[in-house]
Amino acid sequence: MKIICFVTLFFLIQNSYSQQNYVAEIQAFQKNYVATHEVVKEKDKKYFRFFAIDSNYRVKAVFEKITDTIGFTMKTSGNSLQQYFKYGKVSFTINGTRLHLFVYQSKDLMKSKDYGDYLFVPFTDLTTGDKTYGSGRYIDLTIPEITNNKVTIDFNKDYNPYCAYSIGYHCPIPPKENRLPVAINAGEMTFGKAHN
Repeated sequence: MKIICFVTLFFLIQNSYSQQNYVAEIQAFQKNYVATHEVVKEKDKKYFRFFAIDSNYRVKAVFEKITDTIGFTMKTSGNSLQQYFKYGKVSFTINGTRLHLFVYQSKDLMKSKDYGDYLFVPFTDLTTGDKTYGSGRYIDLTIPEITNNKVTIDFNKDYNPYCAYSIGYHCPIPPKENRLPVAINAGEMTFGKAHN
């Protein structure tokens, strides 16, 4: 009986420590995100807002590769079109609901030495236009993060497009196929100041 209690206590301590480490990791991520943001100036950085950090929105997803040699045009907020390829699909569960999102690769960035492995996951959810930016949010991935057809999707690291802060940008609009039928109460919320 003592052994069982000790083992239970050990795992509780380990889980608590892991949770504290995770919260600290996301806090550091958010702090760096705000400090290095290219559009929002220093005096306005106080208007960034984030949901409470919740590890339930850090999910292990199954990755399914898609061979797309044709590509498609993704609409943007500036009425221009950008060329993307479907790179794959990720499937995961949040709060008991099975979900999926498509993962895209920019035709332009594929040619870049620095961003050739960059993948793009734009999405909307039931918070869009209410608690979060009206045109959706983004998640970044890289090809090396996908191992054995698995990848971690952390919605605590999702972020707003530049269009959320200022006019004049051509921000990709998430395709209908990436509309999540649940609320993702994680990551960046609506910016606390109106457009410049």
